[in-house]
Amino acid sequence: MSCAGEPSVRVDRSAGEPADGPGDEFLARILLTRVLEPGDETGGRWVRELGAREVVSRLREGTAPLPGVSGRRWAGLLARAERAEPGRDLAVARDAGARFVCPGTAEWPRQLDDLGDGRPLGLWVRGPADLRMWALRSVAVVGARACTEYGAHMAATLSAELAERGWVVVSGGAYGVDGAAHRGALGSGGATVAVLACGVDRPYPRGHTGLITRIAEQGLVIGELPPGDHPTPSRFILRNRVIAALTRGTVVVEAAHRSGSLVTARAARRLGRHMMGVPGPATSGRSAGVHELLRREAVLVTDAAEIIELVGDMGELAPDRRGPVLPRDLLEPAARQVLDALPARATAGVDEIARGARTTRDDAIARLYELRALGYVERHGDDWKLTRQAVIPVGDGSDDH
Repeated sequence: MSCAGEPSVRVDRSAGEPADGPGDEFLARILLTRVLEPGDETGGRWVRELGAREVVSRLREGTAPLPGVSGRRWAGLLARAERAEPGRDLAVARDAGARFVCPGTAEWPRQLDDLGDGRPLGLWVRGPADLRMWALRSVAVVGARACTEYGAHMAATLSAELAERGWVVVSGGAYGVDGAAHRGALGSGGATVAVLACGVDRPYPRGHTGLITRIAEQGLVIGELPPGDHPTPSRFILRNRVIAALTRGTVVVEAAHRSGSLVTARAARRLGRHMMGVPGPATSGRSAGVHELLRREAVLVTDAAEIIELVGDMGELAPDRRGPVLPRDLLEPAARQVLDALPARATAGVDEIARGARTTRDDAIARLYELRALGYVERHGDDWKLTRQAVIPVGDGSDDH
């Protein structure tokens, strides 16, 4: 399929444009990525109601402002449209090994349509994989840029485990948790997607140029902004909605109260995706934002199995979590009841033990000899006492004493 409103054309993935020449709607959407900011719902409504070609036509002809904008803003959009060169953007993208994927094409991830009029006009994509197929089984792992060693370790470990289980790890390519998540997935030979707040031909931050280049070679680097465009604070925030919409759920690993990763998590919740958090030390300000999410609507997760139980298919359950199995746990209930009736450090007679175990004297004697054979009790004349083997596991393994 082609962009909405165009005859069916095949996208040449190496060149980033339709094989039989770029269609008007395709080029119009590319032009509009130079004119409208990401997430502009007013512009998105124009495109939905009129089509990208008609919106571009009105911008190029300098007609009266479309609904929802002031004359001043319309003038700014006209100036941007006049300078836009979609053909040049395609050429620059081709040189960078990128392509443009827009709504209605075979590679478009349809879950992005959940963003309504705020959905991207299209996405610039670098990398050999099919974006739509990868997004079908993907999880976002995001968090603090200034993360601790614990945060980096958890992000890398979770991402490696997810990748090993066939899940695609999506993050923002930033320092800290994002970079650790990407490296964890790559290190396990898995798949990862970096969603940038700038042109995909201009890796940001620059210190991650090598990492983002590696992601483009082994995975995918995507973004809404045209080639050469630079990031701004507002673009980082708007980029987060794409991460949230693209994936089945968002995991936050370390985040302070004002962290941008919390925006991603809350966007995921609004879109009906899973919102998950990895707990940190109660005294750590860098985990305070995650803990606030966990107090409200997020689900606590500690490993990939717990994440997959939420975002995966029915039946992909995490293993039951329980403490170590102690030898006394393997006893039959009746024998364990008699064992529990003995005092911790003193001896006791058979009648006292039978009363404590709520059983008969004969049954208590039979169980006591069984427990002696297993090394749990010893006889002292007519009385019985726990052995060291029976006492130590009670003190070490029970949370009730």
